[in-house]
Amino acid sequence: MLTQTRRTIRSLTFLACAAFVCVGAHAKPNAEDAFIEKENLFEVTAEGKYRSIRIPCLLALPDSSVLAFTSARTAVSDWATIQLLMRRSPDGGKSWEPARVVAEHGDGVADNPVAIWDDKTKEVIFMYQVDYARVYTMRSRDGGKTFSKAEEITPQLAAFQAKYKWSVIAPGPGHGIQLKNGRLVVPVWLCPGEPNKSGKGKAHRPSVTSVIYSDDHGKSWQCGDILPDTLKNMNETVAVEASDGGVLLFVRNEDPSFRKAIAYSKDGATNWTKPTLHHDLYSPICFASVLKLTGGERKHRILFANPDSRTKSRSVVKWGGRLRENLTLKLSYDDGKTWAYSKVLEPGRASYSDLTVLPDGTILCLYEQGWIADNYYNNRYMTVARFNLEWLTDGKDSLK
Repeated sequence: MLTQTRRTIRSLTFLACAAFVCVGAHAKPNAEDAFIEKENLFEVTAEGKYRSIRIPCLLALPDSSVLAFTSARTAVSDWATIQLLMRRSPDGGKSWEPARVVAEHGDGVADNPVAIWDDKTKEVIFMYQVDYARVYTMRSRDGGKTFSKAEEITPQLAAFQAKYKWSVIAPGPGHGIQLKNGRLVVPVWLCPGEPNKSGKGKAHRPSVTSVIYSDDHGKSWQCGDILPDTLKNMNETVAVEASDGGVLLFVRNEDPSFRKAIAYSKDGATNWTKPTLHHDLYSPICFASVLKLTGGERKHRILFANPDSRTKSRSVVKWGGRLRENLTLKLSYDDGKTWAYSKVLEPGRASYSDLTVLPDGTILCLYEQGWIADNYYNNRYMTVARFNLEWLTDGKDSLK
């Protein structure tokens, strides 16, 4: 079985007082408050039930409880028997309850976990796909202690067929968002899904990206516009609210420049701009995470997490993906146009991640890391890091 590892990596950093350049007019140096802690939440072991743990999804709630989801696979494959596991923390990630299965589909695939906090109804909405063909949602009204029976929403997404003939669909992964007007937004990707030559599963290329959205707190879902199909195989995408209330999408793609692309919509659903590759956002072809941070002197920030392994240019898989290493955090004050800070969170092998923030300003990142020799993209651990903005900026910015 998948062990609930008790090994904790702690690296508390307390920097001596020094003179720092202030970020805001009244910001004060606070480097002495900087900290970072790491703990392995899930681990692949030789004797365990699962051969692979992938796809992080992380959500902090207003009461400081945290939900951490992962895809637990019986083989190193997107088409293995896959269950979605969850561990819950009642105290902001300081301690964690044992892992439990929250979604499964017999011997099939249950994957691509997406979690959203609805601040209007005070519910957790959890979404996932089954066999890359159907999409389901569940709800929790008690902070993740229990979930409702899964409800299929695939028929509500039929409008996509008129825009793009798909047989493969997948939400997220990672957290979805709720806009100030209450709209829920979840990125999705679509693919015609020709059968794999191996005979198991369907191909994930070519692909396009869109969103689904709900204006009634997840009771019903609608299809957004498909992004202009200008980049090769756009798929796993993350959404973040822009400073003007619109939505930015950070889009994985397979353009030969190996960069993330960004698209914008005023309402988070329609009239997406042409996805534009960002020179500073290197990606080895990998899912990234993005998070809005507000508080302190700066009212709007965007935090970005992605492997920045630009020195490792060798392709390691037939579709061109490069080594996923050097998980790096970047911070922007201008909706992702420029990045004021950059800091390595995990220097070794590390790939997918998901970000969330606690009410007290503590930031959490759940990410894949560690080496397993049988596959370039298999990871030994699903690790959670707890840190603050003081650590990321060496004391020059704070959410306090």
